[in-house]
Amino acid sequence: GYANEVGESFRPLVPLSVVWASYGVASAYVTTDAIHKGRKAATVSDPDQATRVGVAVVDTFIWQSLASVAIPGFTINRLCAASLALLGALTHWPLPLRRWTTTALGLATIPLIITPIDRTVDFLMDSSIRKLYRAPGEPPAP
Repeated sequence: GYANEVGESFRPLVPLSVVWASYGVASAYVTTDAIHKGRKAATVSDPDQATRVGVAVVDTFIWQSLASVAIPGFTINRLCAASLALLGALTHWPLPLRRWTTTALGLATIPLIITPIDRTVDFLMDSSIRKLYRAPGEPPAP
């Protein structure tokens, strides 16, 4: 799930195709997790099984797409772009050193952004789309 963040961190050092491939890996993870949650929901003996499976797949896919791909990828991309620009403006370091520093900063930031992004996506989904398919009084999804 963190492949695209790593790809974005390495953007200054690798060909763009490697960055896009990292998004492919992250998207494959998101899709696999959604399918897994759907299969898990399908094992529950329930007359509303088809609905439960659909909700599990859709909810997981949307959550993972936002929390594991779109928002963290954008965040790391912008952080690395800004840091590379700032290092260019504020230092006389050679370009390779600025690129490696930007990559290190991007990688170091990944663990710091995970929890705030996850909580934000939970809040956004609980406040919007989950209201469409959650039964009243049902606790939030993990």
